[in-house]
Amino acid sequence: MPAWQEFSQATPEFKVGRIVSGGCVRDLEPGEVAAYGAPFPDDSYKAGARIFPTLVPTSLDDPESVPNQEAWKVLEAFERPFLCAFSDQDKITAGNDAPFRAKVPGAAGLEHRTMVGGGHFLQEDVGPELATVIVDFIAATA
Repeated sequence: MPAWQEFSQATPEFKVGRIVSGGCVRDLEPGEVAAYGAPFPDDSYKAGARIFPTLVPTSLDDPESVPNQEAWKVLEAFERPFLCAFSDQDKITAGNDAPFRAKVPGAAGLEHRTMVGGGHFLQEDVGPELATVIVDFIAATA
């Protein structure tokens, strides 16, 4: 993660569409890559996208660790139904569903899904399957 954080701050060209494409299993079409980049016509629009990677704490002394710990306190008390739908090929968050399943009370006893064939951006790799999982979850827990 530190390399990604450094890249997000130092690269002179932060190409959002190409970054999204790189997190997908399938190759995005040129128009899809362009659509992800469209809201960011120049670097002045990319402050949020650039800073986002630095908000992921990489150690306990990381400045973002405290807000993350506070968020976990809220999640550890969250009793409403909570769905985990991670993918099988995400190199960034692989295995990170385990803490949610173990610590979020609302996740207990529910069927969670590992989306086969998905990368970091599930909506691009397994969009229809993900939509079905979400719709079924809402129907079962409404």
